[in-house]
Amino acid sequence: MTEAMAGTDWQAWQESWDRQQEWYLPDREERFRVMVDMVEAVVGPEPRVLDLACGTGSITDRLLKRLPGAVSTGVDLDPALLAIAEGYFDGEDRVTFVRADLKDPQWTAKLPYATYDAVLTATALHWLHTDDLRGLYGQLAGLVREGGVFLNADHMPDPATPRLNAADRAQRHARMEAAKADGAVDWKEWWQLAAADPVLAGPTAERFEIYGEHAEGDTPSAEWHARTLREAGFGEARTVWASPSDAMVLGLK
Repeated sequence: MTEAMAGTDWQAWQESWDRQQEWYLPDREERFRVMVDMVEAVVGPEPRVLDLACGTGSITDRLLKRLPGAVSTGVDLDPALLAIAEGYFDGEDRVTFVRADLKDPQWTAKLPYATYDAVLTATALHWLHTDDLRGLYGQLAGLVREGGVFLNADHMPDPATPRLNAADRAQRHARMEAAKADGAVDWKEWWQLAAADPVLAGPTAERFEIYGEHAEGDTPSAEWHARTLREAGFGEARTVWASPSDAMVLGLK
């Protein structure tokens, strides 16, 4: 780690990322709580975890605070968010980070372990189209040990309820606008701050070369996720948490 990186306030960057995400997802901590609850319930208090598309390591942070005996491997392609994660967790021997592209068929070869007790991800896989996601679920069926779990919390709207979806969307956006008026930082503004930071400017520029402005993936329903996980080789799969617009689907190997 360079001197400039060592002098960066990584905790402040981690917290600013969390606040920005909470502007979009006010129930973000609730989904994290349920996620860790399910990990502990199914595989115990000392799990080996893969934090998939980990970003700044928000899931890993909650996991280790709740389950001190856990170990985590965070994997992501985003160089800026990984820089924050690596800085925030510097010196933490329970955490390892790997840079990999989940669309690369060989990405699992970069992981330090062949199998995991739990694979966890939140608000990330909507970057993938359904064909890529189906292929990823097949790979995860080989990474999760027998009796282990996969949990995905993401945008999973129900297409059967368009009027309810519209009412929820309108309410959420009204609340977001009110919070914005009170000084909340949105996605675009957060990345502008990162681009202006001497340490994060380079990784941020690289990040936008990789991804562009935002996701171009799909948001299938929770039922689709559960069915696809069962087809991939998980013995059981169902929704274990939901809001009007998002859901968390668990696959049990």
